[in-house]
Amino acid sequence: MDNTQYFYRTVIFTRHGDQIALANIDNPQQTTPLEEWLGLVISLADGQHSIQQLIDFLAAQYSQVPEKLEDTVHSVIERLTDSQMLQLSDHAIDLPYYLASPIEELDLEKARALIKEHQQSVH
Repeated sequence: MDNTQYFYRTVIFTRHGDQIALANIDNPQQTTPLEEWLGLVISLADGQHSIQQLIDFLAAQYSQVPEKLEDTVHSVIERLTDSQMLQLSDHAIDLPYYLASPIEELDLEKARALIKEHQQSVH
């Protein structure tokens, strides 16, 4: 895996305490909790940081860096990209409004309108 690549989320998420979950924009109470590592990476996947910056950030959280930290991060990123919740890029990405913050920080009407606008421009 190329650690110079940037990573960004393609899903809407919510944060309740330490729990990260996927959120449904049309029914914000409908959530799907994520495993701790998956949720952590999704919450940090702002498109402005490289995989190496993620590894460095996570390593700084430990007094003794876990031996397999980089392998773990790569495995999590692969799982998230395989499930299309995360994408990689060779350059920084500005996330659309509806992906930039947890759902509880969004203006839901604005987010829904922008999603609809995006879907119409893609089709």
